[in-house]
Amino acid sequence: MASQAETMSTPTPAPIFFYGLFMDEGMLRDRGLHPLLVGAAALPGYRIHLGARATLVRAAGARCYGMLIELPQAEAEALYSPPDVRDYRAESVEVELLDGGQTRTAAVYNLPADMLCASRDHDYAVKLAALVRGLGLPPAYADEIAAASDSY
Repeated sequence: MASQAETMSTPTPAPIFFYGLFMDEGMLRDRGLHPLLVGAAALPGYRIHLGARATLVRAAGARCYGMLIELPQAEAEALYSPPDVRDYRAESVEVELLDGGQTRTAAVYNLPADMLCASRDHDYAVKLAALVRGLGLPPAYADEIAAASDSY
């Protein structure tokens, strides 16, 4: 049994819905983080927007996919502190696990709507489509991302 001091010093991981390249659990580990994979998930009412990076925008009837990963809050804050991602803000969402359909509350990091970028990064989109395929997310979703990369 863990002592009270050990319990207090162990950061409690919080569920985060990742939908961009950060949904790669191995990449998070390579950054020195301690992710705990919960599973593949869907976020209804949002669609992916690809600019310089990925973000999500509200869209009735839409559905995007990603991975639900638990990460200590301090590590999530560190992950989103570099200049290229520091404008992303956490919001609370309800995601559906693809294995069993269980609904879970999670954080998702998004750009504010007024910061959506019109510039696009073809290489990012190609990498994201490959990652979506590699993670076994719905093939049609990977095709949607790949088609977006072809339009650059």
